[in-house]
Amino acid sequence: MPVLFLVIVGAAAGFLATRLMRVEADVLTTVAIGVFGALIGGLVLRVLLTLTGVAAGFLGAVLGAMLLIWVYQTYLGRR
Repeated sequence: MPVLFLVIVGAAAGFLATRLMRVEADVLTTVAIGVFGALIGGLVLRVLLTLTGVAAGFLGAVLGAMLLIWVYQTYLGRR
């Protein structure tokens, strides 16, 4: 069940992050960005999650996805 929750939250976070950063991506890429962003954001913001609840986890997932998009565009996307 936690994996399914990660995919659902990751898909939502990836969708929101790609829209905020104006990135056009297909569905699989959007979900992957969101899932990996959720992992990154979850690790970085774990303390914040325990203090403020699930809202901080979603915020961390969106910020992690945005960070991943920035890294991709900066170092891998423009070759």
